[in-house]
Amino acid sequence: MMVSAVDEQNMVEGGEGVGGFALLRALKSGSARKGCDPFAQTQRSKLQHRRARINQQINKEMRMRAGAENLFRATSNHKVKETVALELSYVNSNLQLLKEELEELNSCMDVYQNDSESISVPMIPLGLKETKELDLLVPLKDFISEHYGEEGVMFEKEIKEFMELRQAMRTPSRNEAGLELLMEYYNQLYFLDSRFFPPSKSLGVFFHWYDSLTGVPSHQRALAFEKGSVLFNIGALHTQIGARQDRASLPGLNQAIDAFQKAAGAFNYLKENFSNAPSLDMSTASLNMLVRLMVAQVQECVFEKVTLLHAQKDFLTWLQLAQEAAKVEDAYSLVHQTMTQAHVKDYVPFSWTTMVHVKSEHFKALSHYFAAIALCDCPVASDAELPEHEKAFLQFHVTMPEGPSLRVLLQDPEERRKLGKAHLKKAIMKHEEAMRIHGLCKILRKMDILQEVLSFAHKRSLSKYSEIDHEEDFFETGDAPDIHPKTHQKPEIKSPSFSQVKVTDLFHRLGPLSVFSAKNKWYPMRRVHLMRGENGFGFTLRGDSPVLIAGVIPGGCAAEAGLKEGDYIILVNGKDCRWSKHAEVVQLLKSTGEEGVEIGVITLQGSDGPKAQVEKKAAAMSSGSGLLKSNKENSRKSLMNSKGASTLLVWNKKSKRSKNSTYSIPFTTVGDNEAMY
Repeated sequence: MMVSAVDEQNMVEGGEGVGGFALLRALKSGSARKGCDPFAQTQRSKLQHRRARINQQINKEMRMRAGAENLFRATSNHKVKETVALELSYVNSNLQLLKEELEELNSCMDVYQNDSESISVPMIPLGLKETKELDLLVPLKDFISEHYGEEGVMFEKEIKEFMELRQAMRTPSRNEAGLELLMEYYNQLYFLDSRFFPPSKSLGVFFHWYDSLTGVPSHQRALAFEKGSVLFNIGALHTQIGARQDRASLPGLNQAIDAFQKAAGAFNYLKENFSNAPSLDMSTASLNMLVRLMVAQVQECVFEKVTLLHAQKDFLTWLQLAQEAAKVEDAYSLVHQTMTQAHVKDYVPFSWTTMVHVKSEHFKALSHYFAAIALCDCPVASDAELPEHEKAFLQFHVTMPEGPSLRVLLQDPEERRKLGKAHLKKAIMKHEEAMRIHGLCKILRKMDILQEVLSFAHKRSLSKYSEIDHEEDFFETGDAPDIHPKTHQKPEIKSPSFSQVKVTDLFHRLGPLSVFSAKNKWYPMRRVHLMRGENGFGFTLRGDSPVLIAGVIPGGCAAEAGLKEGDYIILVNGKDCRWSKHAEVVQLLKSTGEEGVEIGVITLQGSDGPKAQVEKKAAAMSSGSGLLKSNKENSRKSLMNSKGASTLLVWNKKSKRSKNSTYSIPFTTVGDNEAMY
């Protein structure tokens, strides 16, 4: 049974589930962005429920196996060894059955297809990776109290909002809103990393994710594992969106092409920026296979687009279709080679490998069929058309066919029929091979639409062969040369555009990241009472958010009060100035009367004066590993930069900060961006 577009819209998209539970929860929490209702009984949600159940059972069986193996190695009692060996056999049998069930689940392609009445070959979508719930309330509150010196309970709202966002991203809707939800969470992970994950200390939180293909659980403390898994789900969701498009229409084809190209970009980005993945589905070999699979599916959509655009077909159009089909065959052949490699074939579903092999043979057959149609059904070229036909035909075959010259071949109907017959013979052989391979897979045999497509194409080629076959043909039909693959639209691998979804740092109340981050440490805040002297306060200020004391005049009021170069002003007369601009702090200082002003300052640990502090702040704002521009950070807005994000995506390695920017701050003079007060 297929879920209609209307049902999918009502039950899944936008987060409305059965009885409106998801919408009710969204209204109660004050958040408009939520995932799908996990209780909404769509076909797709049922698959995800089954996936979660199988993952949990696999996890249980693997724990039992690990315990039994430890006992088997530890004991010297032969009876115990026999009992444990029997138990291991039982557990391994259960694991094999569960993995076969998961493979069958990964092969349920029809659920993700569109409900159009048109006949089209199914695409291969990916199921989303499942994850366990994560409680961050206590670890983050403790870290805020210990590292930032703030009351952790004051940030419960922000922590719960982040946890709600994580819970929502586990069940994204299969549309742009679902993609934005995953992107929003992915971008928030940058802030979480900067705020709560210092380079020298672990937060003590484990991120648990299940392998999408094998169901095997993995866990790591590294936040990069969480980022990588979310990025994988962004790619997987793109595959589901691509598979659901109605490819009988031009807009549907364009959307499918865009979705599969973005899926390829997400998997490629993951492959290039992550290393030592703890799960097989995010290994380099697996991601390489997925990128190639997505490119092949884009190529198939391009072929369908060309077929749709050229309703009126002439000789050159048939040649173009044949070359487009050959290009699809070439792409799927590469995917099949990748899937059958020793370190990949063990965990890729057999139905995927078979489907890819079937498509490779099917499109090769189509390329030869279209070549035969061009030669047998199209009229001989006129003198005016002949040069263009000759040029196209010269580049058509991988090797030129044996026999008469090209001009004679194109102008002699009998020679055209002979070559066309050879192409049809090869087409029929490839159709039969595709049907044979299709019959080897029990899961594919259940897909009626695929059987219908293969059978129709085979009968069409047989019918055409019977039409052009003459009883008086005594010549032996030759072997048609392969067709040179060529496409008018090369697939593009579109990397994720993180800047499209702008997010605000949920924990911005902790202060600007340039100073108040997990990697920085500072001494407790000092309160200083400052009086204005004849020559002012006696210090120079620089920058904003927070404002830096760049220089202190010896013997001045600031020096006598105990202020030092490199101090940051975070409080003026009880007003929090961590996010204040330079002009705002200056105005607060100028508005003081004879009673003076009370300011709160902090000093970063390990600082060596103002020069080091400014260098460190500048490096933090200009570093390639940051995803924020400084001016955006100061206004509490983020502009996520996909290029900058790449350096964060390392499993167990922290990014290095740039040290190239330097500033010279003399005590006796005032720089361009400084002011003396």
